[in-house]
Amino acid sequence: MDYKRLKRFNKKISRIGFGAWQLGNTKEFSDMTKEEGLKLVKKAIDKGITFFDTAPNYAQGRSEEILGEALKGYEDTVFINTKVGHDHEGNTDFSLPAITNSINRSLKVLNRSYLDSVILHNPSHDILRGETTHYKQLEELKKQGLIKGYGVSIDTPEEIEMVLKNSNVDTIELMFNIIHQSPKALFDKIKERDILLVIKVPLDSGWLTGKYDETATFTGIRSRWSKKDIETRSEIIDDIKSIVKEDNLVPIAISFILSFDAVTTVIPGVRNEKQLNSNVAAGDYELTDDLKQQLVKLYEEKIKDLDTPW
Repeated sequence: MDYKRLKRFNKKISRIGFGAWQLGNTKEFSDMTKEEGLKLVKKAIDKGITFFDTAPNYAQGRSEEILGEALKGYEDTVFINTKVGHDHEGNTDFSLPAITNSINRSLKVLNRSYLDSVILHNPSHDILRGETTHYKQLEELKKQGLIKGYGVSIDTPEEIEMVLKNSNVDTIELMFNIIHQSPKALFDKIKERDILLVIKVPLDSGWLTGKYDETATFTGIRSRWSKKDIETRSEIIDDIKSIVKEDNLVPIAISFILSFDAVTTVIPGVRNEKQLNSNVAAGDYELTDDLKQQLVKLYEEKIKDLDTPW
């Protein structure tokens, strides 16, 4: 396992992180019990993972609860990134009192005296532009020692520009993968400021595992894709497979992301031990520069002009 240590945080951060949206999520994954979740987190620690990403609304609060129990006693060595803006009851509330309440709840549920990083969970653009006092409040909570750092979870280059121009965030969580490469144009600016860059949706909601094609059907949150969306994605996956000459795209997808030095950690979801092992193994895969440049070229010449809703 490779690690990074940033000046902003005095902890060793594993480059392969643990995306905990699936943890305890019996709504989307009926077979994910609490006991299995606890075992999975312990396995992750054994494999060297030190970075865990969660949120109060993941699994109606169970994700934080499982992490809090499984990671008790690891406060000094394990890094937890949680969020504010969407609560465990499914409500969206970015008001200042709600943020404070959310942080206090997370502290209790996660069994922590402080939170390593707290990020605004896809907030509105007025917040990102610093037109509100959200950044100021988070700075104050940081001074009080309740949080060690704060930041945002966002999706686009335009949002990155807003954040870099109007804040001194410690953490940016960003959607970036082989199919969504536009944010890479701003990676140098993020690196210059020593910001913890967390990459979410690294496998494009499962497409970059290589297991889906035009015949795939989806339930739950993935049922949002239209027939045309599925056909477009399937064509892209065929193009990627023709370049890398592999059907299992997980190692390629994750190593592509990690090949950008600005990236601190990547957080693929973890549903079971098989996925955990696959994610960790991908961290050891060495993507050649030639393959990387071919994937960049594919994006620039074809993918970026396609409609690819995630």
